[in-house]
Amino acid sequence: MSDQVLEGLQRLAPELAGEGASVEGLQRLSGGASMETWAFVLVGRDARDELVLRRRTAPMAPEEGRSVSLATEAALITAAHAAGAPVAQLVHLARPADGLGEAHITRRVAGETLGRKIVSDPRFEAVRPKLARQCGEILAQIHAAPPPPGLKTVDALEELARYEEVYRKSGAERPILELAFQHLKKIAPPPVAPVLLHGDFRNGNLMIDSERGVSAVLDWELSHCGDPAEDLGWICVNSWRFGRADLPVGGFGHYEDLLAGYVAAGGQEIPLSRVLYWQALGSLKWGVMCLMMYASYASGAESSVERPMIGRRVSETEIDLVTLLENGL
Repeated sequence: MSDQVLEGLQRLAPELAGEGASVEGLQRLSGGASMETWAFVLVGRDARDELVLRRRTAPMAPEEGRSVSLATEAALITAAHAAGAPVAQLVHLARPADGLGEAHITRRVAGETLGRKIVSDPRFEAVRPKLARQCGEILAQIHAAPPPPGLKTVDALEELARYEEVYRKSGAERPILELAFQHLKKIAPPPVAPVLLHGDFRNGNLMIDSERGVSAVLDWELSHCGDPAEDLGWICVNSWRFGRADLPVGGFGHYEDLLAGYVAAGGQEIPLSRVLYWQALGSLKWGVMCLMMYASYASGAESSVERPMIGRRVSETEIDLVTLLENGL
């Protein structure tokens, strides 16, 4: 597989960096059921550029059914960049003639993505207090960007119905999740004008620089249109705090800083109660996803121990839901 990728990149190199350009240091970074990520250096006559290739290698797995194509992901990155949001800037969207399949190339951004390091490593001590406000500012920029054609629009009740259907089919019986489904249906906020959403904006999908803070927003494949409070609530889900439950925004900040940054960057004022609703819905969704990951292992469909390890985290979502309900959600 690496030979095929290297061959395609070598053919493309002169177009991207001029005659005589070449590719060095090709390295597989990560993968999944249908996606690969590769880092490489593009060496031209006058410059060396660190780049990242993201490519799809197989049809999307069933659980990826709402993922956007890499062409749409490229359009999202371009739109967010134009709106001022920090992204890994798009360099090239692959064409059939490139021999790379469905793929795109972006610039490689330096920083840390591991959530536990971001909330605890002394290297980030100085920048952590700034991150929640930065996240609010960045989300305002993303929400102001024009969405590419064809993105789905989802509201709270539609999202609840989708995940409740999955939960019912699983046969699971979790009293806290049952209560959350019923309560969130009763108190669903009225719909608002939909905006472009990142869809997975959380600690773990943010590249953090120890001096500047957020240097790039990554992983756009779950983008859609909907309530802006959905993105604001998702980063506050307890599972993305990596042990810092006292700091609700990503394990590094506070609600008021997130919302202040959002308004300061041009976003509309959003009540904290609406953010807390979407936080609860986010915890409920992640709880159902955790159940499904365990079920795939228990049924023998998946052999990786990663699935049951994630599956046991359903308890984290239940703790978050109980806390929110006790506090008057």
